[in-house]
Amino acid sequence: MIAAQSRWQTLFSNRPLMMLMLGHFTVDMYYGILPVLYPLLIARYTLNLQTVGLIALAYSGISSISQPLFGWLADRWGTRLIGLTMIWTGLTFALVGFVPSFPLILLAAAAAGLGSGAFHPLGALAAAAVIPPAQRNTAMSVYVTGGTVGVALGPLVGAAVFALLGAHGTILLLIPGIFTGLVLLWDVRGQRASRLAGTRAVPAATTQIHPAIAYAPLALIIVVMMMRAWTISSVQAFVPTWYKQLGYGPEFYGPLATTLILSSAVGSIWCGALADRFGRRGIILGSLVLSIPALILFARFPGPSAFVTAALIGLSAASTGPLMLVMAQQLMSGRAGLASGLILGLGFVTGAIGVPITGLIADHYGMQTAFESQTLLILATMIVAWLLPNEARMQQLTHTPLAHVAQEPEYPQESQGPPVLPS
Repeated sequence: MIAAQSRWQTLFSNRPLMMLMLGHFTVDMYYGILPVLYPLLIARYTLNLQTVGLIALAYSGISSISQPLFGWLADRWGTRLIGLTMIWTGLTFALVGFVPSFPLILLAAAAAGLGSGAFHPLGALAAAAVIPPAQRNTAMSVYVTGGTVGVALGPLVGAAVFALLGAHGTILLLIPGIFTGLVLLWDVRGQRASRLAGTRAVPAATTQIHPAIAYAPLALIIVVMMMRAWTISSVQAFVPTWYKQLGYGPEFYGPLATTLILSSAVGSIWCGALADRFGRRGIILGSLVLSIPALILFARFPGPSAFVTAALIGLSAASTGPLMLVMAQQLMSGRAGLASGLILGLGFVTGAIGVPITGLIADHYGMQTAFESQTLLILATMIVAWLLPNEARMQQLTHTPLAHVAQEPEYPQESQGPPVLPS
């Protein structure tokens, strides 16, 4: 028990990791705000669910397809400009509530998505550098939870600012983006100065080790991530609109959306801790099995009971993303930035594409049918996830133990010597 408490204290006293969590919280908060903005835009431009889903596609699509490029750049140039990505996201997202036409909304959303696309691989690379190797799954889950909590609180923030100023409330969203961006820029500056004043203990030969990539397992990881993202993105995107159609107000569907996403934050940390003890593959499969009844109950029984079923969806459907991110980084030893861009970018691009498709099904057959149809996708995901390698196979594929040092990172640990980048 004491040892477990010590491990958690070590994680939460890791200042660089906490600063990166703050950035992840802020950038993903913008994505969480989008669904609460949809009802206002539907009324202003007379849109249907399929069309309004294009906003999610513009934001998430640009974010997703740009992440591998930014990850590749981060592996070569480092993460020193990570704060600028936050400032850009805040500035461009603020424009969404002011532009005069729907095409310009799509353009502003795409520009904000570009900032998000730049932050995610830079943040994941920097986080991997300061994570203790023995707590790889738990620590990455903690970092990812920062973003999950941001998405969870986004609907509440959106409901507050839009109730105050309508769609023009996006102007207030400049504040968190600029503030967090400046904090990250200052923190990175301080960390670089600390590194230059210290010693260099990473062997030069180590930085050149780039084991061959096992492309088949990597492809399986990406496919699982993509299919999972479709389900959770669809539910997150349409919960506010669905419950508005059912006659509920923001005071109901705002907290409901928050419950859905906040529960996935709890599930991420829980699954990370379990994976460190029992392995990632079994935890991923178990979460898939549990998400099927949760999704069916959520679709069949709308109303107050949805707070319970939404929590079950969050605990199961969205909790294993950090595990797949760690697996991708391990398979692409020495190229953690590119690995992060691939798994976060290509993994979530299906989520961006899937939202309009789910909206199309909802337009023709109703939202309940659209949600229930996701169970077929989950069954298909289970087949792919069954083929994922376990920990022993991962070590064989990478030809290295789990604590192997792959390269020297850009974002150093503050007081524990040179950080270790997980392979």
